[in-house]
Amino acid sequence: MLQQLVIRDLAIISGLDISFQAGLNVLTGETGAGKSIIIGALELVLGAKASADLVRAGADRAVVDAVFDLSRAPHAADALRSMGFDADEELLVVSREVSAAGRSSSRIGGRPASATQLREIGEILVDLHGQHEHQSLMSPSKHIAILDDWAGSEVDAARARSIDLWRSIGETGAHLAEVERDARERARTMDLLTFQVQQIEAAELAPGEDAALEQERKRLANSERLAAAALAVESLLQGDDAGGILTSLALASREAAAAADIDTSLADAATSLDTARFELEEVARTLSQYRDAIEHDPHRLEQVNERLDMLRSLERKYGDTVEDVLAFLAAARSKLDDLSSADERSEELGRRLAKLRDEHGRVCAELTAARTRAAEAFAAAVEDELAELAMQRTRFQVQIEAGSPGPAGADRVEFLIATNPGEPLRPLTRIASGGEISRVMLAIKSAMARQDPLPTMVFDEIDVGVGGRTAAVIGDKLFALSRHAQVLCITHLPQIAGQGDRHLAIVKSEFDGRADVTVTGLKPEERVREIVRMLGGSDTSETVERHARELLAARSHEQ
Repeated sequence: MLQQLVIRDLAIISGLDISFQAGLNVLTGETGAGKSIIIGALELVLGAKASADLVRAGADRAVVDAVFDLSRAPHAADALRSMGFDADEELLVVSREVSAAGRSSSRIGGRPASATQLREIGEILVDLHGQHEHQSLMSPSKHIAILDDWAGSEVDAARARSIDLWRSIGETGAHLAEVERDARERARTMDLLTFQVQQIEAAELAPGEDAALEQERKRLANSERLAAAALAVESLLQGDDAGGILTSLALASREAAAAADIDTSLADAATSLDTARFELEEVARTLSQYRDAIEHDPHRLEQVNERLDMLRSLERKYGDTVEDVLAFLAAARSKLDDLSSADERSEELGRRLAKLRDEHGRVCAELTAARTRAAEAFAAAVEDELAELAMQRTRFQVQIEAGSPGPAGADRVEFLIATNPGEPLRPLTRIASGGEISRVMLAIKSAMARQDPLPTMVFDEIDVGVGGRTAAVIGDKLFALSRHAQVLCITHLPQIAGQGDRHLAIVKSEFDGRADVTVTGLKPEERVREIVRMLGGSDTSETVERHARELLAARSHEQ
């Protein structure tokens, strides 16, 4: 259950710390006192969309913390563990922060969480019924989800398979449409790819060829200069008579060797001279061989230049290097193969699509059967609840008709109702009375809670269009519902407020020229005064005060 809600700098609220208890918690206050902001804070901490407009003017950020008691919520603990959060403690703190720049951050049990994770855990912890749910009840497209929630595991697996199959049908259909797109466009693409493949294949490229050819081109273009350089170095090394470096090195080596025979400390120097002489002799031989091998071949140079020009042309079209061009060739061949086999792939995809649709049809039939079984029990449960809400002669029925296939199956579900004896069943959307639609919604919620109660149920605007005896009946039902789950109810009606186990008064006031909101838990005499206000009386009206005390004295749990 929701144990505590802490709000800081949200809208006109500077700071609130609201404690709730088990049973029925009622929140009352003048119109515009800030009741909707409190519900908005709860929605925010449970994953609703955040925006900078929520932050109180002048504040850096708005923060909402909700503390939940998980001792009677095993499903929530299991869900937390599946999401990777610690669920060993009985108390869970869920937090949401919105900066003045509109950035939002969330935490579950002190660990960062996404808004999606907040929504997932919030759906398990809290059933929040606001005015928009009245509107959803008036939309037949929402009725199928309500029935499926009631049916629970009986339809969950089939509905999940239907969703997966419908996704696969969409993906396969899109792939098939792509394969079967305009034949002329495919033919043009194939012609272009064929030309590109043939052009690259005709070149007979080899990886690294461009770099090797570039090196050969430089050598051929500078053959005379290279030969002259080799000859010059060779001449300096070999020289004539005593003019060459090698001759001088040989003399120096002999002298060093003779000196080393006398003084062994010169042995390393003599060895180094010998090594230098041998290495330079090898250099001289290499240069001689290089000079003999190098040739001035203008014809080969022309061939190399032509080959390089051709490579550069291909690289301008298909890639920066020969390797890139070869990669383009591989991709073009693969795409050409795909396009060439388009007819075969089209047939294969068509067979797969037909198979998926057949399987989806079977799952849709399973869903229809499961929903039909659930619909009768659901309608009976709702009629029982309506009877307790002073609508004893009301008939409620779930109509299931064949519809267009979709992710949720192929059923069109609509709730039908007859509120008076002898009247035919009509779509629920034709109910004109706000009091009747409020009672139908409460009946549905009560039936759902009987099937699988959530730890906390929140009702806002449940008393729209309600008054008199009907208000008292709704109050009784909310009290009865609160024996199975914690109930939070924002109400304008004293008959409902009088049923509360805990009564919280919401007051908007002005402090230092700014509006602010306070929430106070009322003591018995304070509750009397608040009920008097709600009845439209004054503190000095004995009749109204007596009525207020009678409402409090007639609470269901005191009868």
